[in-house]
Amino acid sequence: MKQFRIRKDDKVMVIAGKDQGKIGKVLKVLHKHDSVVVEKVNVAKRHVKPNPYRREPGGIVDKEMPIHVSNLMVVCPACAAPTRVGYRYAEDGKKIRFCKKCNETL
Repeated sequence: MKQFRIRKDDKVMVIAGKDQGKIGKVLKVLHKHDSVVVEKVNVAKRHVKPNPYRREPGGIVDKEMPIHVSNLMVVCPACAAPTRVGYRYAEDGKKIRFCKKCNETL
């Protein structure tokens, strides 16, 4: 499995594509397809049939679609800027992600 620098619940910015400049929270990471589902980014219209067993109405629904990992950058919570992610080891041996701009841990 590939290692991504983006994880679930990270705040990310879209750096390429039709939603360039938008910021959202990562909802799901799809390792198999090298993509990520981001909240309110890459939204598509989907036609949904009604399901009487679940009591779901039919109609046209907005749905977040996956976006490729290469089109995203992590937004640092400390400096509030899109940044690259680095790794270092803490004194106790844990691997920690850090912001390359301000050296704060993510």
